[in-house]
Amino acid sequence: MATETMKRDYYEILSVSRDVNEVELKKAYRRLAMKHHPDRNGDNPESEEKFKEAKEAYDVLSDAQKRAAYDQYGHAGVDPSAGGGAGFGGGASFSDIFGDVFGDIFGGGRAGGQSRAYRGSDLRYNMELSLEDAVFGTSVKIKIPTLVTCKTCSGSGAKKGSEATTCNTCGGTGQVRMQQGFFSVQQTCPHCHGSGKVISDPCTDCHGQGRVEERKTLSVKIPPGVDNGDRIRLGGEGEAGENGGPPGDLYVQIHVKPHHIFQRDDNNLICQVPISIGTAALGGELEVPTLNGRIKLKVPQETQSGKVFRLRGKGVAPVRGGATGDLLCQVSVETPVNLTEKQKNLLKEFEESISGENSKNSPQSRSWMDGVKKFFEDMKF
Repeated sequence: MATETMKRDYYEILSVSRDVNEVELKKAYRRLAMKHHPDRNGDNPESEEKFKEAKEAYDVLSDAQKRAAYDQYGHAGVDPSAGGGAGFGGGASFSDIFGDVFGDIFGGGRAGGQSRAYRGSDLRYNMELSLEDAVFGTSVKIKIPTLVTCKTCSGSGAKKGSEATTCNTCGGTGQVRMQQGFFSVQQTCPHCHGSGKVISDPCTDCHGQGRVEERKTLSVKIPPGVDNGDRIRLGGEGEAGENGGPPGDLYVQIHVKPHHIFQRDDNNLICQVPISIGTAALGGELEVPTLNGRIKLKVPQETQSGKVFRLRGKGVAPVRGGATGDLLCQVSVETPVNLTEKQKNLLKEFEESISGENSKNSPQSRSWMDGVKKFFEDMKF
């Protein structure tokens, strides 16, 4: 026989004492509702259950009659099936609780309240940089189209000398309630569009919007070491807020243009260096570029194509601090072209002098040929 799950004590759920006052009770509920609200926790069933549990506890303890019944009889005193009152699902609707929790923060809420203030939208700017500017940092001036507070009406949207009036449809709350069966649904007021105010004589410059479009010039400081995909946040440089709300932010998205010599790999730079057959065989000294100027690279004799030489500290200093990367010079042996007859004959003579099955001058070639020979021998039946 299954047993009914024992419900937790409502005071314990909200982490309050049994003599808690209304103000502290509301603060405790608000804290839990903000923490476990489904909109902030995705599809986390545990958070959703905790949110429902906290709401059920607050529904009961915030109602004087239900709280008295709960204090005297426990859960049985507020269980609808026991005739003791309303449990979860009774009392205030979700929209009421939502208003209690978030109204004080965002300025929304009850009748007679002020117009709601809305934060401005964030903006994004795609910035292309050369590799040099990304590595060493720079300062770039940009122009962005954005919405700024209208100077004529100071953001009120009303013509100078007039002011907005409280919306008669929603009573200034910006929300209207619609009853659908057993549920009460709260929606944005269709008349004032959620502002709680109606402007009968709008500002001629912003047409009642409180904001106007403007191209703003900003100086963006690019720190040394930025890379593709990095973002620079300029706080408060986004669109202006509505009804006195704070402005949004501007995010500068970094795109580094391809370089004709270097490739970047994290904090390292990669450079392809072609060398002649003579330099590869006999060794030598080359000048190779770095972002700070030229540097000598010693190539030892018998260097094979694809060999990588690491020049410590000649790469990129990371933007968030740490060790500077390296410059990786990968050599490739270049086959000579446009040879004269004399050069061709010399090469033929040279090739004949190092060829032969037992030659020690081409170890990689001999090893490869041995592998090929064994491969065909293994195929014989």
